[in-house]
Order: sequence, then structure tokens, then C-alpha cells
Amino acid sequence: MVSDVRLRLGQYVRDGLFLTVMLCAMALAPLTGMAAPYAAFVVDARTGEVLHSRNADTRLHPASLTKMMTLYIAFEAIEHGEISLDTKVRISKHAASMPPSKLGLRAGQRIKLRYLIRAAAVKSANDAATAIGEAISGSEAAFARRMNRTAKALGMSRTTFKNMNGLTTAGHLSTARDMTTLGRHVFYDYPQYYNLFSRITTDAGIKQVYNTNRRLLGAYRGADGIKTGYTRAAGFNLVASARRGNKRIIATVFGGRSTATRNAKVAELLDLGFRRAPTNVRVRKPALPPYLGNRGIGKPSAPTPTAPSTGRSPAGTAGKTIRLITAVSKSMRPPQRPTVAPPEELLVAMKSDIESALAEAQQTVVAEAAIEPPKPAPKPEVAETVVSETVLAQAPKAPAEPVVTAAVATATAAAPVVTSAPLPRPAKVILASALATQPTAQPEPVVVTRISTSGGRLWGINIGRYNSQYKAERVLLKTALKEMTTLDGALRKVVRRSTGFDANFVGMTRETAELACRRLQARNITCSTMGPS
Repeated sequence: MVSDVRLRLGQYVRDGLFLTVMLCAMALAPLTGMAAPYAAFVVDARTGEVLHSRNADTRLHPASLTKMMTLYIAFEAIEHGEISLDTKVRISKHAASMPPSKLGLRAGQRIKLRYLIRAAAVKSANDAATAIGEAISGSEAAFARRMNRTAKALGMSRTTFKNMNGLTTAGHLSTARDMTTLGRHVFYDYPQYYNLFSRITTDAGIKQVYNTNRRLLGAYRGADGIKTGYTRAAGFNLVASARRGNKRIIATVFGGRSTATRNAKVAELLDLGFRRAPTNVRVRKPALPPYLGNRGIGKPSAPTPTAPSTGRSPAGTAGKTIRLITAVSKSMRPPQRPTVAPPEELLVAMKSDIESALAEAQQTVVAEAAIEPPKPAPKPEVAETVVSETVLAQAPKAPAEPVVTAAVATATAAAPVVTSAPLPRPAKVILASALATQPTAQPEPVVVTRISTSGGRLWGINIGRYNSQYKAERVLLKTALKEMTTLDGALRKVVRRSTGFDANFVGMTRETAELACRRLQARNITCSTMGPS
């Protein structure tokens, strides 16, 4: 009897241990084994035509795909003068406390916005993304409201944002369709920043960071972006874009089981898109949403003085929320320095002095002409006289013997005439009549250009292709201002191509072109040299 009880107790212990081990194994199972809901969406980026869809409108956790919206708003704010790439952002305790992936920012630290953007786009740093939102709208809640308003304007009808980094939060949801729409807007609305997403590595100010999407970028031909995302609730997400020839495809996957399986699925979807998309189509860019800035999102502002509290609210004001419109309505660039005009009294005095000096000079000429003797009867075609000392003093000095041009001296009718011996004839006199009859040699026409292409200046550099002439010219101007050392004297030239507008600097020597490219590439600016054709 006792032995049976012992046997049963031992069985119970073994069963309990087995159950405990199984529970622990399930709790510690690899994250890849936790299957998040799957969704996929593929479009032709040029037209927005849907090429493949599966669960595309199911609301799921977007994870770090959220940062595409954070960066989109950052680009918008920069372009409209709310903030600049060189603005130093103060890191809050909230931003510094974000969990990985992170840049490692410290509370109170100051860092340029450009480095935060690089860290968020390339490394998917949560602390950097949070700092970006706080710098633009003042708080996470205010920036989330701006994100939702922007999402609605872009047509992302089934998306709700609660934060700027994508960490799992109740109600923070989106769809594969909406994230594809956002990726397409990032590419077309702010192409000047799109190169960020294709960088394998970049300088984030405090350290070098590596792209979370570098495996797909390195393995799939034509891939150049855009954004990865992962949380336990979301699985492995990715919005990818690739270009081959005239085709550009955007494919989105939610709920991948691992980085490898997600990348393989995205590559399969991109291949499908390239097979189904037509070779030549008319590009139909998405409409740019209206710019509203921080209007209506309740961005915190400096507190204003208030009257002492009486313990009760005025009639009709209880429960009201006052929202301040604090969006910047004009550029933050400083106004042009005003010039100080001289006082009107000074201008009148100067005018009077000038008139007096002019009258005195005229009287001197008349007086000298009046005391000169009458001249011998001149020949019919020539009237000779001596130029007054006042005129001679104003004439430029020549290294050779002086040349005096004869002119007719006129005096007033009332001036007295005094007869005296004639003055000596000048050594050399050129008569006015002779000057009038001699043909004037016309100078050879000279064409002045910005720079000559002779002397080996047949090289140039290309800094990218843009979808409008205005953007190409703007990039050329910005680049010229950044790299004045090697581009000073080069000619900015925009060349229209079938796929866009090339931004070129021409009229350079080979050595200068190569040096300029090296310096621009060190600034993470795309550059390639162009030789004589």
C-alpha cells in the first residue's frame, strides 16, 4: 500500500516537472516562432496601380514603419521653415528613456536634427524618433495628433498613431495598404531626402550607425529603401522599394516570422510586381497634402500670466479647452539689414554745395575766355582755340607728349573783349573737324561667358536627377554654396532627360571635377564625374 502511494506521488512529481518545463519552453521560445498576422500589398509606384493584395486593409501593428511618418513630417517642417537640419535639439528625459533600438542619447544632450533624422531612418532609433517629434511639436501627444492629421490628408484612412517610434501601444495600428501609400508619398513628395533610406551606414553625430535593411539592399538588385519594423506583436515588417529600368515597385509585408523569411517574401513580391507592371506608363504622382504645420494640434507654448484664481470659473467657460495656433507663418530667416538714409537736410546741403561748385567752375571758364585776345580769322572749316586750364587739369595724363583737342570756346555776349598777344600754339593740336572726319575704329566684339571651356575645362560633375527643373536648380544652388572651394567658377547646368532633370556642374578640369566629387561624397552627397563627350 505504501509503495503504491509512493509510486503515484513520484508520477505526479514527474508530470508536474514535465508541465513546468513545457511552460518554460513556451515562454522562452524564439520570437520567430510567434506568428503575427500576415498581410501584403504591392503597387506600381509610378501610377499607384495595385499589383497584389492580401489582408491589405487589416489593422495591424506597424512597429517602426511608423518612423516613415515621423520622417515625412520632419521633411515637411524643414521645407516650410519650422526647423532646420542644423537646429540643435535638446534631448528630453522621455526621449532618452526609449528602449532599443536606440542611438544612446542622454537627457539634456544637444544634437543637430540632421543626425536624429539619419539615426531614425537608417538605424530605426526610437530615442532619435521621439526627439524629432518633440522638437517639432513640443510633445509626443501633440506630434501624434499631427501624424494622424497628416495620415488622413494622405488617404491613410485606417491608420491611427499614438507615438512617433512605433513601439507597441493600444490603438497604434495601420494597414499594409496605408503604409504603402505613405512610402509612395515619401518617395515622390520629398525626393531630396529619399537617399537616406538606401545608405548602408551613416554618421549619426555621436557614432556610425548601420542600416537595419542592409541585407535586402545588398541582396536585391535595384532595392533602395525604405523602412523595416519589428516588435513582438507586429512580427517582422518591411516597406521596400526597388527600381529596374523604367519600373519602380513598392512592396509591403506585415507579420514576417524572421528577417530572412520576411526578406525572401518581399523579394518574391517585388519580382511579381516587376513581372506585372508595364514597361512604359505615364507617371501619376500622388497629390501633395496641404501644409498646416502645428495648427490645431495644441503644441505647448510659454505660459502666460493669469489673474489670481477666485476658486470658481467664469460663467460659460467651465470645461473649455483653449488651443493655441503657434505654427510659424513665415520663414525663420532673418530680415534683410535695413540701410540708413541720410537726413533730408544733409541731402539739401550737399545739393547746394554741388550747385555752387558747378556755378563757380562755369564762371572761371567764362572769365578766362573773356580775357583772351581775339583769334586770327580761322579757316572756313576749323575754329581753333586753347582748352582752358580747368579742362586740361581734368584730362588724363598721357606718357607721350600732350595731345590737345581744339574746341570752340564760347563766351557770353556781354563779356568784354580784351586784345593782347596770342598765346603760343600747343606742340600738337588735333582739330575737332579732323576727329569728326576720321572713321572711328570699332572694337572687336567680345563675348563674355561664365567660364571658358578651353584649356582642359571639358569636365563636369552630376549630383543627381530630379523630377522638376526647379528642384534640380535648387539642389545645384545649395551644393554650390556648400562646396565653394572647388565649385567656384563652375557653371550650373540643368539637362532635361526622358526620366527627369540632371543637375550638373560643367566647365571644370578633370582634377577639379574629381576633387569636387570626393569632397561632396564625404558630405554624403551623390556625385559622379562627366568627361568630354
